[in-house]
Amino acid sequence: MNFKKRVAIVEDDKILLESYTHIVNSSDKFIVVGSYSNAEDVLNEVVRKKIEIILMDIELPDLNGVKATGIIKEKYPHIEVIIVTIYEDDELVFNALKAGASGYITKSANYLELLSALEEIGRGGAPMSTKIAKMVIQNFHLNASSPLTGREKEVLQLMAEGNTYTQISDKLFISRETVRSHIRNIYSKLQVSCKSEAIKIATHNKYI
Repeated sequence: MNFKKRVAIVEDDKILLESYTHIVNSSDKFIVVGSYSNAEDVLNEVVRKKIEIILMDIELPDLNGVKATGIIKEKYPHIEVIIVTIYEDDELVFNALKAGASGYITKSANYLELLSALEEIGRGGAPMSTKIAKMVIQNFHLNASSPLTGREKEVLQLMAEGNTYTQISDKLFISRETVRSHIRNIYSKLQVSCKSEAIKIATHNKYI
């Protein structure tokens, strides 16, 4: 007899939660056994519902997805967690992976990509959106002794690509003032006074 893999979904956006549930249940390999708007509820039902895979949002009320992933993997290492989020921030990606996430895909993924991620987990793989995978690979080629934080590197990379403060703000989901604050910190750490100098030094030293 063919048993379906038991999936739980943690997402505080009701429309997305219903959409993911419908997509997963449309497969003949997976079944949703629990849909939750917060991480605490799934933690309380992991054992009773014999959950095998969790699709986990990051930005959740109270306990966020990264911390919840760490707790789940510590208590139930056999459970696979796939982070599904709007964020492509390299610090969040690596924090989620360090917490034990088996994969990391973005909410822009279509239903085929979502099901493909679940199937890849079943084969022992580590599904990642193309942009996330590229980010992980690029990180291995960067200078580990960079004085810049992950977010600062992201801001500087977007500056190097010609983005304005407003565009950086929109792409990183942060305010323009936060962008300015990051740029001030970048200039201070690299001991420069303008964008071109910052980009030149960062590129030369493989910070971006």
